[in-house]
Amino acid sequence: MSPRRSLPGPHLRNPGAFGDPGWHVLAVHEPRDPMNLASYLRDVQDFPKPGIVFKDITPLLQSPAAMDETTSQIVERFASDKVDKVAAIESRGFIFGALVAARLGVGFIPVRKPGKLPWRTQSVNYILEYGSGTLEIHEDAVTKGERVIVVDDLLATGGTARASCELLERLGARIVGCAFVVELAFLPGRKKLTGQRVEALIRVD
Repeated sequence: MSPRRSLPGPHLRNPGAFGDPGWHVLAVHEPRDPMNLASYLRDVQDFPKPGIVFKDITPLLQSPAAMDETTSQIVERFASDKVDKVAAIESRGFIFGALVAARLGVGFIPVRKPGKLPWRTQSVNYILEYGSGTLEIHEDAVTKGERVIVVDDLLATGGTARASCELLERLGARIVGCAFVVELAFLPGRKKLTGQRVEALIRVD
């Protein structure tokens, strides 16, 4: 019988845990064919305004298997990077960021819009396609030198992801990379993140 495959997680950091000398075979990775996550996206015409084709991820959220696969694919890409914390951007980024943080066994940082966080915050302003926005995190969200990945559901123009990286770096974090479920490759989001490692599970050209 071949060893069972298990994804990297906090339990893999101590192969001798739980008094079971043979349990560490779970860390053996067998080749697998990843699920086609793109098949779980739904195109919605003219949302939120005429001429826009919205990439709806709610069918993916309704599938436990697809959610597990999404989490697994992100974790696999960063499992060897010694991540300390996962930061995720309001609001759909929270869904995936929290799952990734739990799987990695690290802390979670919510990056929020103004007025949503209860304690002392640091903020950053950024430019949107039509206007501007602001993001905030708690002052004690990271300590200097902590290694952080930034997670969101969608990479489009890249403004919020870039602002999140700048805010975290201001507090002393080291950005390991940015992970997205979907990348709209025809928009300049990746260029906005020049210098950062960008991982996207689904690319839409």
